[in-house]
Amino acid sequence: MTELSRALLRRAFLLGYDDLKLRLTKRLGSIELAGDSLQEAWLRLERAAPIGPVLRPQSYIFRIAYNIALKRLHRERDVVTLDEAIEELDLADEAPGPAEVTEGRAEWALLAQATKELTPRRRDILFAVRLEGLSIREVAIQHDISERLVALELKEAVLHCAERLKRNVVSRFSSRLLEGSHKEEAQRTDEPTDGHG
Repeated sequence: MTELSRALLRRAFLLGYDDLKLRLTKRLGSIELAGDSLQEAWLRLERAAPIGPVLRPQSYIFRIAYNIALKRLHRERDVVTLDEAIEELDLADEAPGPAEVTEGRAEWALLAQATKELTPRRRDILFAVRLEGLSIREVAIQHDISERLVALELKEAVLHCAERLKRNVVSRFSSRLLEGSHKEEAQRTDEPTDGHG
């Protein structure tokens, strides 16, 4: 920017400052943003590289200040508070409310009661597989029974607990693994319990 152009822009800026600020305030909706933008526009004009003559200095200054304000608004929109982020992402408070706590305790009591109703072996198998994370093979070895029988006992235990909790169960039990387990169950129940055969 030539010194003459710079001098003309400075003069237009100083003489037209109030008008520029009023126009910017109307356009931006903020007197503070208009003032800040004009101040930054002044600094930019002082550092600007040489350009040719400016035919309409007021419009030129207005356009520079307005663009500065728009960039600032875009930057501020990119900065989001934690509350805004939570609201925008629709994140809910993960902590359970009083009603959920009460419901959870009631379900826990039902589950505890349901596991007490299981035979000791079914309860042991359920806890070993679902709580301790043991495999069906490991549990079969522990109880000295077949893997199929472990799978059947586990299935029956899960179904019993689900029924008490009034829940549907999605079957994850292998039909191949359970195949023949009904025969073993029948054999087991046909065995005499008093030692007489």
